[in-house]
Amino acid sequence: MKKTSKVLVVDDEAVVRESLRDWLSDVGHQVLIAENGPKALEIMQEENPGIIFTDLVMPGMDGIELLKRAKEICPSTEVVIITAYGSIPTAIAATREGAYDYIEKPFSPEKAELLIEKVAEHQRLIEENTSLRQKLARRYRPESIIAKSAKMQEVIGLIKVAAKTNAPILITGESGTGKELVAQAIHYQSYRKDKPFVAVSCAAFPESLLESELFGHEKGAFTGAHAQRRGKFEIANRGTLFLDEIGEMNPSTQVSLLRLLEKNEFSRVGGNELIEVDVRTVSATEKDMQQAVASGQFREDLYYRLNMVTIELPPLRERKGDIPLLAQFFLKKSAAQNRREVTDFSPQAIRFLVKYDWPGNVRELENIVGRAVILAKNSYIEVTDLRQENLIGAGSPRQGQMLKELEKNHILNVLTRTRGNYSQAARILGISRATLYNKARAYGVDVENMNNNLIRQIT
Repeated sequence: MKKTSKVLVVDDEAVVRESLRDWLSDVGHQVLIAENGPKALEIMQEENPGIIFTDLVMPGMDGIELLKRAKEICPSTEVVIITAYGSIPTAIAATREGAYDYIEKPFSPEKAELLIEKVAEHQRLIEENTSLRQKLARRYRPESIIAKSAKMQEVIGLIKVAAKTNAPILITGESGTGKELVAQAIHYQSYRKDKPFVAVSCAAFPESLLESELFGHEKGAFTGAHAQRRGKFEIANRGTLFLDEIGEMNPSTQVSLLRLLEKNEFSRVGGNELIEVDVRTVSATEKDMQQAVASGQFREDLYYRLNMVTIELPPLRERKGDIPLLAQFFLKKSAAQNRREVTDFSPQAIRFLVKYDWPGNVRELENIVGRAVILAKNSYIEVTDLRQENLIGAGSPRQGQMLKELEKNHILNVLTRTRGNYSQAARILGISRATLYNKARAYGVDVENMNNNLIRQIT
């Protein structure tokens, strides 16, 4: 069924406004008419038309002035300028002032109706976008972070304060602690919440491609650059750019990023044009950045540019009081997604979850609870539903060591299958590439000579 619109027609010629009223009324629209700008403004004070058709040239208040005044009274109302051929340049200028479009006299009823349909669709998309942003703002409120522990309450308080500023923020914490969730909470509680939130992992791209990902490139800048491409900074303009795994950024890109943060401008790869941007950066890392600075792996001046405020996320083992709340949340989420009638945990299962140290943090807890929901034999999760390979022996030092051996062997097996491709192996394991590198080093895997080392390890 076609949606009807409320239309206001403004023209000093009675034949024009009455003809347009009759045309549009016949196809179901509610049409109001006014003979001049002041009368139109009076009507707008009482009504809220979705679209205004106004003549450009009228005595007293012309169409351009009416456009400006209408936008003050009803910002969501779209204005279409009615113009004669000789006034087309002025009508085009009106679109720069905020008019939706212009229509040239004489015009057919069908053309006016098509414009109304386009305006209605445009307004519908704006309403949907506004509604989505409002939902995201509610979803990512600091209060919506599931936590009662003192450490996390401190984090939530810091998020509330930092979100209202324009300060660059560095989020630190182990893999799986929820750094991107915190970044989103900061964005959607800031004055930038109606602008883009863009995330990029600095570890996900080879050194040669990271600058292109961040800053974009011009056509022909390098082999395979078949067209101009905007980078993440351009896309995030006036919004927030989340730089995940910032500690993995290569030295060359660090220099380019530092210049951008100092000047608020950059050039695309292979280009000379300076592009100005207004972007807030929220960065995240699981590395010890002070150590990275001390060892020369990360520029000290860039570190301070990114780190006006630091938010440190505690690992799950240091906030065990939050585990029952998080587990219940993930249970409800998984049960709804998988259409399973699983509603609770047994007391033994909760004690088991609290006892475990969760090396994979909140991400691991979500994975384990989600799998238990799918495999549960009853309407509640029992310990037997949780006792899987990576949770056997939770809490026992000896069995904890066995767990590490299991993890080591699993990582080696996956790396063998992927022929040492860390990106592919990280995706299979469900962890970041940086985390995989760190774990591989900890287990004595030679990153530079992966295949030879695997042969030694396996044989």
